[in-house]
Amino acid sequence: MIPPRPSGWEADDLDHLPQAPRHTELIEGALIFRMSPQRSWTSRLVGKLTFALRQAAPEGFETEREMTVRLDKKSRPEPDILVTTAAYDPDRTWYAPADVALVIEVVSEESADRDRSLKPFKYAQARIPHFWRVEDEGGPTVHIYELDTMTSTYVATGIHRDRLKAAVPFPTDLDLKNLVP
Repeated sequence: MIPPRPSGWEADDLDHLPQAPRHTELIEGALIFRMSPQRSWTSRLVGKLTFALRQAAPEGFETEREMTVRLDKKSRPEPDILVTTAAYDPDRTWYAPADVALVIEVVSEESADRDRSLKPFKYAQARIPHFWRVEDEGGPTVHIYELDTMTSTYVATGIHRDRLKAAVPFPTDLDLKNLVP
């Protein structure tokens, strides 16, 4: 692996680190590796939620999983799911914040602090309009946030346990109980 610059890793470096694990993120110049195995609950939820959002998304929206967002020169996190307005590009390795309508983080024990505090802060600072955080609270619970453009911070707009109904970034009605067995 190539050594980092004295100032730390940069967003473009992720495309030139073939030895890095598949789910490598860059947060403020530091590489973050997913080291523990993913729970089956998380894998199934991410897969089913991605499919459900693809079905619900109108023309002009694309749903991706495990793609990075280049927030700035030193940060390129990888949300579990994102919804973008960018056209499909088979060679794309990251998205610009201006092209991201929604980021979704599914909280795991390993990523809890990043998913609950650091990443939402960074997404809001990059002006991504919508953030959903999914927790396992005896079943999928979705905490929905919308960007307050005056303060570049997220405002909680709802907590959904059995059914998620949202009007933005596009009309969505999901039975959350069906996302995991």
